[in-house]
Formats: sequence, C-alpha cells, structure tokens
Amino acid sequence: MAHCGVLVYTWRMGNPAGVRRDFEALEKRRLRAARLLQQGWTQAEVARELGVHRQSVYRWQLAMAESGRAGLKKAGRAGRSPKLSPADLRAIERELKRGPEELGYDVGLWTIPRVMDLIERTCGVSYSSSQVWRILRGLGWSPQRPTGRAIERDEAAIRRWKRERWPALKKTPGVDGKRSSS
Repeated sequence: MAHCGVLVYTWRMGNPAGVRRDFEALEKRRLRAARLLQQGWTQAEVARELGVHRQSVYRWQLAMAESGRAGLKKAGRAGRSPKLSPADLRAIERELKRGPEELGYDVGLWTIPRVMDLIERTCGVSYSSSQVWRILRGLGWSPQRPTGRAIERDEAAIRRWKRERWPALKKTPGVDGKRSSS
C-alpha cells in the first residue's frame, strides 16, 4: 500500500476468529516460497512477495533443509481431534429426531441441558453448553420457539377486533395538524 510515496506493509498475523484456514492454499504458498528461495531470493524478498513474516520464511527454509519439499506439505487438520465420530453424530441426530419424550421428558422441546444429557447417554461424552450449540449447528439444527398460541384462540374475533376496534384506539395527529415526533 502506498502512502505519500512510501510503501507501507501491513502484516496480518494468524487467522481472524471464526475463519477457517485453507490448508491447500497455505501449502501452495509454502511451496512457492521454496521455489523462490531456490531461485536465489532472500528471505526478506520472499516474505514481502508472499505477504508473510520473514520468520515464517525462515521456518519453511529450515523445514525444507531437514525434510525437502515433504517438510512443506500440509499438516492436516488443526486443533484437537473431535470426541464424537461421524457415526456418533448420526446417532445423536437420530435421537434428536425421535424427540425428548422418548428420553422420558414430559415436554416435547429440546433444551441445551437435555441435548447435553442425550449426548452423554448416547456417546458417553460430556460437553459444555457452548459446544453443544456448535454440535447442533453442525447438524443443521437451529433454535426454535414454540408459537405458544392458545387452543381456544378465536381467529375470526381477532381479525374483527383489528379491523373495527383497533383503528379507533390508535393515536391520530392532533387537531392543529402537527405531527408527533414519535
């Protein structure tokens, strides 16, 4: 980025929260760095060209010296291995679809504590409520609220009230014609 005739470099360290890393693109970047280093570029030149920190280029150069190009290959998944297998997740989803009454709850609503209990009963794994939310979102489930409408509700009477009574109750501008600020 140019500013008053001077080049200004911005460094983005790490990944922004919630952004998944593209392991293929990262591997391609490391392999490109290796090609540039083999062509005689300095670490600083490679770092500027690729928009990375010079120390990253240094680490890549060491890895290449120790293991060749294989040392620059993608490492695979990041982070801790999941406690639940894909089969576990399918079993949890099957149980969710059966409903909470099947687990002995008297109300047919899934709550986070109930899902936590379901996961522990089904898979023997205990999770925090925030992790249960992540699991549910991963399975395509979203929070829902029941409509909560009374069985005795009279739709015709409600429509009639809205059409006839509500307009009479609604505020109207005053006689002087001044509009309200709200």
